[in-house]
Amino acid sequence: MAAAAGCDVVMAATEPELLYDEEAKREAESFKEQGNAYYAKKDYNEAYNYYTKAIDMCPKNASYYGNRAATLMMLGRFREALGDAQQSVRLDDSFVRGHLREGKCHLSLGNAMAACRSFQRALELDHKNAQAQQEFKNANAVIEYEKIAETDFEKRDFRKVVFCMDRALEFAPACHRFKILKAECLAMLGRYPEAQSVASDILRMDSTNADALYVRGLCLYYEDCIEKAVQFFVQALRMAPDHEKACVACRNAKALKAKKEDGNKAFKEGNYKLAYELYTEALGIDPNNIKTNAKLYCNRGTVNSKLRKLDDAIEDCTNAVKLDDTYIKAYLRRAQCYMDTEQYEEAVRDYEKVYQTEKTKEHKQLLKNAQLELKKSKRKDYYKILGVDKNASEDEIKKAYRKRALMHHPDRHSGASAEVQKEEEKKFKEVGEAFTILSDPKKKTRYDSGQDLDEEGMNMGDFDANNIFKAFFGGPGGFSFEASGPGNFFFQFG
Repeated sequence: MAAAAGCDVVMAATEPELLYDEEAKREAESFKEQGNAYYAKKDYNEAYNYYTKAIDMCPKNASYYGNRAATLMMLGRFREALGDAQQSVRLDDSFVRGHLREGKCHLSLGNAMAACRSFQRALELDHKNAQAQQEFKNANAVIEYEKIAETDFEKRDFRKVVFCMDRALEFAPACHRFKILKAECLAMLGRYPEAQSVASDILRMDSTNADALYVRGLCLYYEDCIEKAVQFFVQALRMAPDHEKACVACRNAKALKAKKEDGNKAFKEGNYKLAYELYTEALGIDPNNIKTNAKLYCNRGTVNSKLRKLDDAIEDCTNAVKLDDTYIKAYLRRAQCYMDTEQYEEAVRDYEKVYQTEKTKEHKQLLKNAQLELKKSKRKDYYKILGVDKNASEDEIKKAYRKRALMHHPDRHSGASAEVQKEEEKKFKEVGEAFTILSDPKKKTRYDSGQDLDEEGMNMGDFDANNIFKAFFGGPGGFSFEASGPGNFFFQFG
């Protein structure tokens, strides 16, 4: 009787539990249905809440985890979704949609190999499943894009890497690794705003992401904001002390900053030789830092111009604008060197580029001056014809004319060939023309200012070189050249 009573007690304890389980299942199903309704209306947050309530009531139901995984995927929370999908297939390994969602989460997060395994399992359960077949192809495509990108990164074909990562991200939109690689390559291509945007998006979700911090620093480094760049590299190393790229970049940034500052200091102190050496050493630190290297080339060009190595200065400035074709200072420095070496057409071209970019009064005047010098250079150079400096005195001009006129006078070359006589006669006329202009203050002023000499009756086709010669040497009896030996002549007045 006691035994029977004991059995009754057991039965009495079990019956309410069974009733409770059935009630819990009904309530969980109700929560699931409400979750489905919100999911259909695309209210994924509410759907998530009801699927969670369903799981709380029946934590062993695979479909509830599967539904919540689907909702989390729609919310872009793929890592959480992966956990639910994995739990769903642990509870029921034959749950095809669970395997599909697990694979989709792996793929979205960039783990294409794991995704392939999940899709393969789904195909084992249902070999005709079209979604599993397509997703399996997508995962293999991502694996292939990864391989190509890795090879192209080694080849420094950064444009192709960006292309591959864009394609991969179509299937793996939540993969930080692909985004970071893309951002790094964008930085290497000089597309800094795009690279910054990608890195910033990641940091908004994960402020401790060392790779994203490194890319932010890299963009600043390549934009010549070296001090700020170092701060990001240091922060990245704080998050990941073994981050090799951040370590190298930090070391290069500090070295580049120090060398550049030392070069600037030497230049300001007038130690141009040391400044040249320091800028040269700085240029060897990191060939990828285009913007900073452009400034270093321009700085070294300025040093070379101070050392009067104008051809070297032009070459340095040319290297600067090759690296940065918007670098106004390099164009101005090169243009001045072109002016100093009388390469006026090149100077005009550089000043035109500068004025088109920055239309200031100063740049307009520089262009105007170069155009004037170009115009003057296309005329006869009377100073060169007489062999005198542009600042020559009146006496120096007269002495130069005396020497050149006697040297090229036709009578002195009467015994030469017809070709030589013709050439010397031409030079004799040019010497007379040069003297006519440079010995007359009014004409000289107009000539020096680049004005046309044919204006106001100054037609240079009307003068007679012989008359100028006679007027200069004077004497009513004229003059003659006589031989005093082979190849030697002297002149005398009658």
